Amino acid sequence: MSATPGPDLEANGFQENEYAASGVATRYAHAGPGSVVPLGEDKFATRVLVRRPRLDADFNGTVVVEWLNVSSGSDAAPEYTYLAEELVRGGYAWVGVSAQYTGVMGGSGSVGGLGESTTATLAAKDPERYSGLHHPGDAYSYDLFGAVGRSLQLPSAAGAGHPLRGLSVRRLLAVGESQSAMALTTYANLFAAEHAVFDGLLIHSRAAAGLSLGEAGTAIDVDTVFAQEPVTIRTDLPIPAFIVQTETDVLTNFRFYRARQPDTDRLRVWEIAGTSHADLHQIGPYEHMLGCPTPVNRGQQRFVLRAALRHLRDWADGGPVPPAAAPLELDDVSDTTQFALDEVGNVRGGVRTPCVDAPTEILSGIVGDDVPRICVLFGSTLPIAPEILASRYTGRADYEQRYRAATTAAVQAGFILAADRDEALADARPDVIPD
Repeated sequence: MSATPGPDLEANGFQENEYAASGVATRYAHAGPGSVVPLGEDKFATRVLVRRPRLDADFNGTVVVEWLNVSSGSDAAPEYTYLAEELVRGGYAWVGVSAQYTGVMGGSGSVGGLGESTTATLAAKDPERYSGLHHPGDAYSYDLFGAVGRSLQLPSAAGAGHPLRGLSVRRLLAVGESQSAMALTTYANLFAAEHAVFDGLLIHSRAAAGLSLGEAGTAIDVDTVFAQEPVTIRTDLPIPAFIVQTETDVLTNFRFYRARQPDTDRLRVWEIAGTSHADLHQIGPYEHMLGCPTPVNRGQQRFVLRAALRHLRDWADGGPVPPAAAPLELDDVSDTTQFALDEVGNVRGGVRTPCVDAPTEILSGIVGDDVPRICVLFGSTLPIAPEILASRYTGRADYEQRYRAATTAAVQAGFILAADRDEALADARPDVIPD
């Protein structure tokens, strides 16, 4: 479910197990602004992957429930990849849910270039393991996701086979990236309050609109989202919602700038400078397989996402509202909207990380339209000319001092966790500075 392995679970006192979750889910139709009406029920049996501390003493009480992403045509866990360091060191439990039809029943996906596409069901891939699984269609995904979440709330009252047995669960946070973030946008507006299952939402890289309610017996066509009218998060949501966006999400065909809304005591929006919808941390050693004309984005959104999760956990537990951040700066708001760039070519505004405040590269979430869709999502990293670096820094020592200062500023602002300071410092590139 990931191109990068992440932390060693066993060495950190974690265990990983896969389960089948079965039940009955309801599908819905719109019944007016912010409301739905049930259309019928159907049975489901889906896959759930659990990574959890073995001992309750090592558990922080928070279960992070990821709506697995199906854009490649099979399940992937992009949020786990970004958050794994914080999840493991912080003692969270993580649960990945095959919430959508494609993850169980197969499909071509909406994004090529992520390996060989297949329409095979999980059961066809491994009959012995998955033959009992069945998904009735994406129309049931929202209720299915809520039902799985509800089943995770009280493991102590369940049987010995419960995935979280022995853990003292205090809160559940729902997370999802890209297509899953679009689904969580719809979930936030139509189902979260009614279900009363999750204590907070981390919506990462959504489009201006949310995912549709879907149809029975098939998958949602995610491409239809990009033609829909923008949707904001309801202002009366009883739980905190944290939206984290990259440059790609704010512009391109995601056009999130059309759905921008003010922060409230229940909503935070962070737009991260120098980031793309997916990046090197996500693709790891398989960058070459994408075939993109330029190196993919090497921004630092992983640190910002980890900080967002920590803030959301505390916020959902009655703690302080996370720090606010200015949006990414735009030159204008029109069909040709572009970012306002600084003197080296990086975007202005937004959540700032050291790689854009002490830059050695141009980090962008925007690439030309004449590249494959997968390359649009992975952005780009371009070198800054040596003469510009020479005019910006007096030497490597000056650069390193500025990079350390930018890292300190990001930590103090709450955009990078103190626990990630050393990893952020390791991203510095003094080797490219003329000395």
